[in-house]
Amino acid sequence: MRKKQQPKQTSQSTLQLGLIYPGAAGIDVGSMNMMVSYPGKDGIQTVQEYDAYTADLQAMAEQLKQSGVTHVCMEATGVYWMAVYEILEKNGFTVTVVNARHYKNVAGQKTDVKDCQWLQQLHAHGLLRASHIAEEDYRELRTYIHERNTLQKSKCDVLNRIHKVLTQMNIKVQHIISDIEGVAGMGIIHNIANGQTSPEGILEGINTKVLKAKKEDLEKSLKGIFKPCFITVLKNHLVSYQFYKKQMLGYEKEIEALLVKLLPEQHRHESIKPKKTKVRKNEYNFNLKEYLHKIVGVDLTEIDGLDENTVLTIISVVGLNMHKWPTADHFVSWLNLSARPKITGGKVTGYQKRFTANTATQAFRMAAKTMWQQKGLLGHLYRRLSSTKGSQRAIKAVARRLAVILYTMIKKQTRYDSKIVAPDEDKIKAHKIARLRKEAQKLGCTLEIQAA
Repeated sequence: MRKKQQPKQTSQSTLQLGLIYPGAAGIDVGSMNMMVSYPGKDGIQTVQEYDAYTADLQAMAEQLKQSGVTHVCMEATGVYWMAVYEILEKNGFTVTVVNARHYKNVAGQKTDVKDCQWLQQLHAHGLLRASHIAEEDYRELRTYIHERNTLQKSKCDVLNRIHKVLTQMNIKVQHIISDIEGVAGMGIIHNIANGQTSPEGILEGINTKVLKAKKEDLEKSLKGIFKPCFITVLKNHLVSYQFYKKQMLGYEKEIEALLVKLLPEQHRHESIKPKKTKVRKNEYNFNLKEYLHKIVGVDLTEIDGLDENTVLTIISVVGLNMHKWPTADHFVSWLNLSARPKITGGKVTGYQKRFTANTATQAFRMAAKTMWQQKGLLGHLYRRLSSTKGSQRAIKAVARRLAVILYTMIKKQTRYDSKIVAPDEDKIKAHKIARLRKEAQKLGCTLEIQAA
C-alpha cells in the first residue's frame, strides 16, 4: 500500500505573491473622471481623482511618470478608454486594457476607489490578461472602415425609402429591373425626379438593351401617379443618396492612403495597377486585392469565402502580428469560435454560450454562411455539418476553420492549400461503421464488415 505523502512545512515568504510590475498603476475610467491608484515615491499607495479633459489626462500622465510608474492597467466600458490609452501610449507607458469580466471587484460595496486599487494590486502581481489592441495604423484603418460601413447602411436605408416612394406612385420598375442602383435604374429615377411623366420621356437616354426586361414591360411599369409631393420626396432622397456615395468615396481615399503607408518598404514605390473588373455596388474603387497581397505577403482571398472586403475588415481588427497568440487555438478562443465545455465530475454537462461584438468574429461567421453554395471542401464540410448538427453549429465550425487557416497563412507566410481542410475519410468511415453496428445491435443483429 502506497504511503501517504507527509505535508511539508513551507516558510511564509514562499507563499507570498511576487511583484511582477512594482511600478504599476490602476485606473478606473469614467466618462467625466478617472480614479487612479499608483505607488508613490515613498512606496505608499496613492489614490487620486482626475477629470477627463485632455489637459487633466496629460497632467495625470506627467504625475505617473514622476512617481516612477511604468505599467498602467485600466478598465472601462464603451469608448472612454481610447483617449486615455492614446495619451498614456505617447508618454511611453506600457498600457493594458482589461476586460471587466476577467477580474472580480473586491468584496464589499463597489466604488471607483476600490476598483482602481484592486486593478493596481492584481496588475502589480501580473494576474491580469491584456486585451488585444492593434497598432495605431490599424486602429485608424478600422475607424475609416467602420464609418464607411455606417454610410453604406445609411445609403441602403435611403434606397429602401426610394422604393417606398416608387410604390406609392404605383411605379413597378423596381420589380422589373434586377438592380435599381445600376446605371439604368438610377437614370430612370433621375428622369422621374426631373419631372418626366410619360414612359417615353422617362426612358429617354437610357440604354434599355442592357436590361433583360422587355421595352413593353418597362413602359407599362412606368405609368403611375405623379403627385408633386411624391416628386419632391424623391428628389430629396436622391440628394441624400448622392451625399452618402460622396462620403463613402472620401473615406475610400483615406483608406487607400493608409494602405500605401502600410506597404512594406520594398513595395512602397511600386505602382498599384488599377482595378480590371467592373466596380460593383459597395465595392472599393481601387485595386484592394493587390494592396492586401503586398501588405500581408500572401493572398488571403484564395481562401474560400473570404473576399477583399472581408479580409480588410479582419486585418483592421486583428493586425498582422500573430505572435500575440501563441497558437491557432489561442486565436480562435479570442475570437470566441472555440467550444467552451462545462465539466462537472469529469463529465461534459453542456457548453457555455458566449456572445461577442468582435468585428473580426462577425466577418468570419458571415464568410462561413456563404459556404452552403461553395463547391470546395469547406462547402462540403458546411453542408455535412449542417445536415447533422444544424446550421448554427456548422457556421461556428466553418468560421473556426477559416480563422485557423488565416492565422497559419499570415504567421507562416504560406499559400492556401485546400488539402489542409480535406476531411479524414478513414475517420468518417469508422464513424459510419460504428453507427451501423449500434443500429444493428438495437435490432438484435450483428454486423460483419467485409472488404469489397
